[in-house]
Amino acid sequence: MGWVAYTDHPQVLLAGIENSSFLVTAVDPRGALIGLARAMSDDATICYVQDILVRPEAQGGGIGRALLQAVLERYSHLRQIVLITDDEPGQRAFYQALGFTEGAEVEYGPVRVFVQFR
Repeated sequence: MGWVAYTDHPQVLLAGIENSSFLVTAVDPRGALIGLARAMSDDATICYVQDILVRPEAQGGGIGRALLQAVLERYSHLRQIVLITDDEPGQRAFYQALGFTEGAEVEYGPVRVFVQFR
């Protein structure tokens, strides 16, 4: 998928997966991994969706939606589900279709998102 921050450091990716609060995967009929979603949560107030990854050749078939839906069902009792994503045109429609709102458009007033990448 071109995400070298993960693929260039497989041990870091493995540690992230192992330490996630929730992980759901999608496999093809041969058992090959074609998608995954993972989340971090205190299981009381908030869930942060860290990754929704689907192989490019498998995108557009509902796999990403199903993976995210599994995360949302697991944490349906929580007040806040948060995610940060790239600024690609298709992603806005994808997340809005699943009930997400951009921070500047939250009905209770805009919220700020602060990020520090290292």
